[in-house]
Amino acid sequence: MFAYPIELIADDNDTFLVTCPDLPEVTTFGEDEVDAALRALDAIEEAVAARIAGREDIPLPSEAKGRTTVALPIQAGLKIMLHREMLAKGLRKVDLARRLDAHAPQVDRLLDLRHASRLDQMEKAFKAVGKRLEFRLA
Repeated sequence: MFAYPIELIADDNDTFLVTCPDLPEVTTFGEDEVDAALRALDAIEEAVAARIAGREDIPLPSEAKGRTTVALPIQAGLKIMLHREMLAKGLRKVDLARRLDAHAPQVDRLLDLRHASRLDQMEKAFKAVGKRLEFRLA
């Protein structure tokens, strides 16, 4: 669902510098390409979490164009889409809490990438912002 392309640049000390063109704040490194991709996943998740906290836009991943991609977990993608819908409709967390008849910490968890939200809760949140979840197996 959300697979961000990364750029791996061989460094002069036998490591790889990692950047993400879609999220310019992402910069990390790895001992090899596998390590670099794992660290890139952590860095991308942190960048996305910071953007959610700052009510900033989170861009959709651009085309890979032959670059390595780092796929976020499906639940992280759902939380990003919820955040994007809230921004598009000018909704704040307090607005979503009212629509869900929920407390602020419950809404915080719906947008927390590290929290394992239940699918039924995510479905209710999307319904509260006027969207419906659909699944497709590819």
